[in-house]
Amino acid sequence: MMGHTLPMMRVAECARVRPLRAGIRCLSRSSDFVVAGGGVVGISIARELKRRYANASVCVLEKEDDCGMHASGRNSGVLHAGFYYTADSLKAKLTRQGCKEMREFCRERGLDLLECGKLVVAATEADLEGLDELKRRGDVNGVELDMVSEAEARELEPKARTVSRAIWSPTTAAANPRQVMQALVREAVEAGVEVKTGVAVRDVRQGVGASTSSAVDSVELSTDSGPVSAGYFVNAAGLYADRLAHMCDVAKHLKILPFKGLYLYAKPHVRLSRHVYPVPNIDHPFLGVHWTVTADGACKIGPTAIPALWREQYRGLERFSADEAFEVAVLQGSLLLSGAAFDFRSLAAAEIRKYSRETFVRDAARLVPGVKPGDFSHWGPAGIRAQLVDTRSRALVMDFCVESSRRSTHILNAVSPAWTCSGPFARLVCDKIEENVRSVPSDRA
Repeated sequence: MMGHTLPMMRVAECARVRPLRAGIRCLSRSSDFVVAGGGVVGISIARELKRRYANASVCVLEKEDDCGMHASGRNSGVLHAGFYYTADSLKAKLTRQGCKEMREFCRERGLDLLECGKLVVAATEADLEGLDELKRRGDVNGVELDMVSEAEARELEPKARTVSRAIWSPTTAAANPRQVMQALVREAVEAGVEVKTGVAVRDVRQGVGASTSSAVDSVELSTDSGPVSAGYFVNAAGLYADRLAHMCDVAKHLKILPFKGLYLYAKPHVRLSRHVYPVPNIDHPFLGVHWTVTADGACKIGPTAIPALWREQYRGLERFSADEAFEVAVLQGSLLLSGAAFDFRSLAAAEIRKYSRETFVRDAARLVPGVKPGDFSHWGPAGIRAQLVDTRSRALVMDFCVESSRRSTHILNAVSPAWTCSGPFARLVCDKIEENVRSVPSDRA
C-alpha cells in the first residue's frame, strides 16, 4: 500500500520528511498527519501511516520529555495470547496476531524476550466453570491452549497450585516495555516520522487553515510550542484521549476513569518459571492479582486496580490537578450513587484493601502457596489504566474503542492488551483513517 495519495493533501506536492531526531523542539507548523500521543499505539500508528503514505508528512506530538512514559512504559511487559476475550471483540481479533508479531519484533532486534508461557489456575472448585469458559474462548479465537491436569500443572510450575485442572498457554511471553518503545521510536524516526517531545496539545478545533495561499479545511491544534495545522488529526493521547475527542465533538458520553496499578517485587530467592494467573471475573476488564515473570527473570505480583483520584496520580501529590480531581470524583460518585452497570462500590472497596501488603500477598498466595510479606522487597512504579466508561449506560467499555469525525480519528480505550497487539491495532486504525480520508473531498479539486 506504499505510495497512496492523499485526497485532502494541503500542498501541491507532498515533500518527503527528512528523518529528525526525536525530541528536537523546532516544531513544524503544519503536517499532513498529526498524532497526539507518543505511546506504543501513537508511534505504531505513525509508522503505519508513513508506510502507507510515503510522501506525506507525519508528526507525533508527545507531552512528556520522552515517548512511552505512561502506560506503554509502565505496563507488566506480558505479551498476551488472546484467550480472555469474546470472539466478537477487537481484542479477540487482534491479540493472537499481535503476540506473534511482538515476539518476532523482539527476536529480530535482539530485545529482551522471555517465552515462558502462562498457567491459569483454579483457586477453588468455583473457578472451574470460568476456567472452562476461558478455554472455550481461546479455542474460538484460534489460540493455542491446553487444559492440563493438576499434576501436569505442577510439572510446568512446581510452586503453583490449582484445583483439578489448569489452562496452559505456551505462547504467552514477556518483553521489556522500555526497550520495545525505544526501538519503535527509533524506527519511526528513521522512516521519516517527525517525533516531538515536550509538546502538549491543549486545544483542538476543526476550521480553516492558512498554511497555503488558498485557505483549506484543516484541524487546528494549540500546543505548548504554538499553533499546528493538521490535514488529519489522530488522537492517541491515552489518559487524555477523551478530552481531546470532546474538543472535536466526538463521543462526549465516553469518559476516562483512571485506575492505579501497582506491582510488588519478590526478593531474589522467590523465582517462578511461568506466569501464574487466577481465573478472573470475566465481567470486569481486570485480571486479578497474578504472578508475572519479567523479561529478565524477576518475579512480581499484581497489579492493583485502585480507583485513582486524578489522571496521573502516580506518587504522592505529584501531578496533582484540582480540576481533574473534581472531574474524577463526580464520575466516581455517579457510579457509586446512580446504579452503575457494574459493582463499582465493591470493586473499589476490594482494590483499596490491596494497599495493605499483607492483603496483597495473601491474594497471591492463593496461586503460589507459602509466600509471606517478607518474601517481597519493594513496590514498582505505578501505572495508570485509562479505562473508558460509557456515562449513558454507566458501564465499563470492555473492548478497544475507535471513533472518528470528518478529519480526525480518536483511540479512546487502548487498554490492555493494546501493547501486545499494537501492530495489528495500528493497521486497523489506519484502515479506518484511510476510509475516512477517501470520504473527504479533495482540497485540490
